[in-house]
Amino acid sequence: MRAVVQRVDGASVVVAGETVGEIVGEGLCVLVGITQGDTAEKAGQLARKLWSVRILEGEKSCSDTNAPLLVISQFTLYGDARKGRRPTWNAAAPGDIAEPLVDEVVAQLRALGAHVETGRFGADMRVSLTNNGPFTVQLEI
Repeated sequence: MRAVVQRVDGASVVVAGETVGEIVGEGLCVLVGITQGDTAEKAGQLARKLWSVRILEGEKSCSDTNAPLLVISQFTLYGDARKGRRPTWNAAAPGDIAEPLVDEVVAQLRALGAHVETGRFGADMRVSLTNNGPFTVQLEI
């Protein structure tokens, strides 16, 4: 399981002209990729890491400040462009496996007390954000 995490001052996701997820102010925008062999246990580990990682202003975490998270599924995080000119997506889990695991990350975050907004799985999404820093990290679970 892979996540690209950006510290933001607001972020939103629009699908077909409709805003489906939005956070205002300081928080995290999280792109989540699922690969073959990922499990609900790994989803829980990622959720705990996202809730507690100290990357907000003043080395604080979302749990310290009750900052919101925008979680968006992104299978392209497992794209491989090392050969040729076109990436392959062989390492990305198929939708019927990936969708419930992304949902589990969100559910686990909410169980920890997080305010979580989401994109829409499999949709053509437009993501807008203001990266604060800029500050971006990649997490592997």
